[in-house]
Amino acid sequence: MKNLVGTLYIVSAPSGTGKTSLVNALVRDTNHLKLSISHTTRPARPKEIDGYNYHFIDEAKFKQMEMAGVFMESANVFGNCYGTSQETVEKMLEEGHDVVLEIDWQGAEQVKKRLPEAVSIFILPPSIEALRERLENRDQDSAEVIENRMKKAKAELKHHHKADFLVVNDDFEDALRGLKAIIKSNRLTCQKQESINRHLL
Repeated sequence: MKNLVGTLYIVSAPSGTGKTSLVNALVRDTNHLKLSISHTTRPARPKEIDGYNYHFIDEAKFKQMEMAGVFMESANVFGNCYGTSQETVEKMLEEGHDVVLEIDWQGAEQVKKRLPEAVSIFILPPSIEALRERLENRDQDSAEVIENRMKKAKAELKHHHKADFLVVNDDFEDALRGLKAIIKSNRLTCQKQESINRHLL
């Protein structure tokens, strides 16, 4: 990795935990924070926009990019491929922006190996029962898909200890405040403030 000015944040969570809504609200409310848009082979859901929610590409294009070393991390989740462009993330970090990646734990591990100073955050559901209820209330998956997601969620939760921070999404606004506190406290470290306030020091 090059000499990067910004901080890279990794947010991971089981499906249905509210990760995407939290990340979107966090980016909306934090001026210096930008969201990295992942590439994926999964079909766009209703109201999702190419280039805004994801870069939607076919499997052949994804494999081509993967072989070319474009991705800083990639993973197969529920039969669909996801990947993050290293060049895009590095460019934003070099420009001094903080960047957040919304990826699964597999991708988080890959990123931490490449960039150990990245800050990883794991979002927890208030309970397994609450997670199942959220997945059912989304009304976008079959019973079989929900069961598969629940099995994967239980497996993913075993990796929570690898994160730097844990945030429980029981109350949305409280969880969002927790995420904002992590971002703000990290930005107030001596090293970060020296970089931001060079003209004063």
